[in-house]
Amino acid sequence: MTTVRTDVLDDLLWRGLVAQSTDLAALRAVLAAGPVTYYCGFDPTAPSLHIGNLVQLLTMRRLQDGGHHPIALVGGATGLIGDPKPTAERTLQTRETVADWVERVRAQAERFLSFEGDNAATVVNNLDWTEPMSALDFLRDIGRHFRVNKMIAKEAVGARLQSEAGINYTEFSYQLLQGMDFLELYRRHGCTLQTGGSDQWGNLTAGLDLIHRAEGGEVHAFATPLVTKADGSKFGKTETGTIWLDASMTSPYAFYQFWLNAEDSQVGTYLRIFSFRERAEIEALEAATRERPAAREGQRALADELTALVHGPAEHAAVVAASLALFGRGSLEELDERTLAASLAELPRATIPAGSGELPPVVELLAETGLFPSRSAARRAVVEGGAYLNNQRVADEAAVPTKADLLHGRWLLLRRGKRHLAAVEVTG
Repeated sequence: MTTVRTDVLDDLLWRGLVAQSTDLAALRAVLAAGPVTYYCGFDPTAPSLHIGNLVQLLTMRRLQDGGHHPIALVGGATGLIGDPKPTAERTLQTRETVADWVERVRAQAERFLSFEGDNAATVVNNLDWTEPMSALDFLRDIGRHFRVNKMIAKEAVGARLQSEAGINYTEFSYQLLQGMDFLELYRRHGCTLQTGGSDQWGNLTAGLDLIHRAEGGEVHAFATPLVTKADGSKFGKTETGTIWLDASMTSPYAFYQFWLNAEDSQVGTYLRIFSFRERAEIEALEAATRERPAAREGQRALADELTALVHGPAEHAAVVAASLALFGRGSLEELDERTLAASLAELPRATIPAGSGELPPVVELLAETGLFPSRSAARRAVVEGGAYLNNQRVADEAAVPTKADLLHGRWLLLRRGKRHLAAVEVTG
């Protein structure tokens, strides 16, 4: 028999992972009574999941670790439609694109769940039960249970109805499809709990209502909070875009740096939501962040744990080595080309076409990369001992790098003082 932890809901509440819920007392009772089958859906709206989705994946794993049975639903059907955005109509992707993204998202979701033991995870695709259904059957069996006045009360739908563009019927029907998912999983797997982000609360409750109307069943749902930055802006967005879980879309180095650069005021929230550390250790890291913010202990703990979790221990070791090497505490030459390129890609840079002959003088490169406002300022820094090429202090203001200095035949690393970095790339 699977051992069910009775404190799993208390742990979720302490971590701030329950922003909205149906009857909390009833949910506590069913979670404590025995293994509960629960699900969370992931629509393939891009080739990769992002760190907003990671909140749901880790919440699923916490429930599984508590003894409950997870179902990860990949939306091959709902991904063809798209949850309505409050601001604009979604662009519909081709069936071939969505099918490819389904497999990518499925593979990512599987990495965070266990497929062994009595409560082994299950992965399903809602296209399997949606595609065979005729339009008439959908309207008769599903549509008749939905009330339009409740559907238009959903925040995103209401916003679109007030806009000039309005909302098309395809997007409006998304609630019915997601509600039908819960009904199918209830019938097929005895699923009685759905989790999701708080922006999905209207869709979560649509499934609750449908099961109650169609089957007379009592089921549950809770929503995690939308994680934001200190200024209230969208979590996981940077100047260069979304933080993806796919290493080809966000490099492990950039992923590591995202957590390392987290705002002090948000570290406690992020640790509770994303870390699997015990409560005492998290509270100690929160205290350390308040008392010794310059040490960035909380940020480093987040960066280490999540990079290893998402990208694996080998990639984590590589990005830590790169982080140290960039600031002269490790060997640049020992970094593999992919990790070095990813780490330097985050820096201001200058480019030099290949085959252009001798490389420019160091002072010219220092100015061109923006490390110094002018060549004269760069010369003064060299004289004062504050300029570095590949972590070696530049002693001669007339120094010119050679092709032998190029890291992997392509890169130079420049540094001003201890902290300010830039890169030079030979292209072509």
